[in-house]
Amino acid sequence: METLHSRWFIFWILALQYLFVYFHRVCPAVVAPELVKTFQISGTSLGILASGYFYSYAIMQIPVGLLSDSWGARKTVTLLGFIAAIGAVLFGLAPTFGFATLSRVIVGFGVSATFVCSLKVIAEWYHGKEYARTMGLFMAIGGIGWLSASTPLAILTQNFGWRAAFILTGAITAVLTILTWLIVVDSPNKKVIRAPDDTVIIPGKPKRKFFSGIVLVLKDKHFWAIAIWLFFTEGTLFSFFGLWAGPYLLDTYGMTKPGAGNILSMIAVGMVFGGPSLGYLSDKIVVSRKKVLVGASICNFIVWSIMVTFYNILPIPALFAIFFVMGITTSSIIVIAITNVKELFPLQIAGTAIGAANLFSFFGGIVFQPLIGYILDNAGKIGDAYPPSAYRKALLVFLFINCLALIVSFFSKETLKKTA
Repeated sequence: METLHSRWFIFWILALQYLFVYFHRVCPAVVAPELVKTFQISGTSLGILASGYFYSYAIMQIPVGLLSDSWGARKTVTLLGFIAAIGAVLFGLAPTFGFATLSRVIVGFGVSATFVCSLKVIAEWYHGKEYARTMGLFMAIGGIGWLSASTPLAILTQNFGWRAAFILTGAITAVLTILTWLIVVDSPNKKVIRAPDDTVIIPGKPKRKFFSGIVLVLKDKHFWAIAIWLFFTEGTLFSFFGLWAGPYLLDTYGMTKPGAGNILSMIAVGMVFGGPSLGYLSDKIVVSRKKVLVGASICNFIVWSIMVTFYNILPIPALFAIFFVMGITTSSIIVIAITNVKELFPLQIAGTAIGAANLFSFFGGIVFQPLIGYILDNAGKIGDAYPPSAYRKALLVFLFINCLALIVSFFSKETLKKTA
């Protein structure tokens, strides 16, 4: 009983950290008009500012994976967590566009360790049959972070301004980082208490050389199938839903900010529902990683086809439904993709494998956020808004890259055995 309590307490501290990772990741979609007005910037510049988070986050994915496997997840999250807190405060105080972009880079650098290190800790404390479901719950908490960056953030910025919101976020991040240092334990092997058995763990096995793990990961062809899939699918999540979906709803449908925030929040609701559901579906019902991944990719392609076809005439209830489904097919599905990667390799290099895969998610954000901004700028504005025809061009790009993601999903490897 003590073991259960210990590992769940650790889980919730890390999950709360991850809540704020997602808040930082998607908040530009709601505060985009304020940022444009404050810094007098174009759509391309807004894309660059928002993607500053992804540059540093992406660059750090392999290093934090290596650090979590060698130096320890707790130390890595704590050190970088304080940097994230500083970056959030600096963003709230930013006097210029350049300073704000640099602050986003600092935030991305600081929160870059949370996801990889948390999943490394979860892999140590929860055995294979529990992992996907536990990770699904972890992703659901990230969905709550997305929710907090939609309607609540819109209301907060309307009443107190966007700067106050980010200064407060920095303070909360600092408190959670202190709790991480005080409470989180990397592995049950560092306690007298033992966690449930995991057949991948070999007690007393010597540690691998620092870089040998990444070499093993990058040589596996099935790793590359998931990595490319993540580039397209998560690139869509971060670039459209994390930035351009807000302006799309405001410009094309003439919505108010709270109204757009309500629809954006459906992505988060989909995450909260989809994370645990997909984990359970994969573990208990379908008993497959690959089938769930392919099925979600098919659904995602269908929904994007609907978006492109009816890009400016969708009823409001349909928009709610579409954004909910996409919360599952572009965000929650990462539960299965990352679990698949983790199961391809020994637990001793789980952090390295997850970090390397997650790197490609953020490469997608880096590429597609400014690319979509360029497409919209090239189409031109009518007054202060981009016309619906400009957004249709952007949606066609997303349809194409999600078609590629669907094709790549068929090349992934099944890692969950029927006897598991």
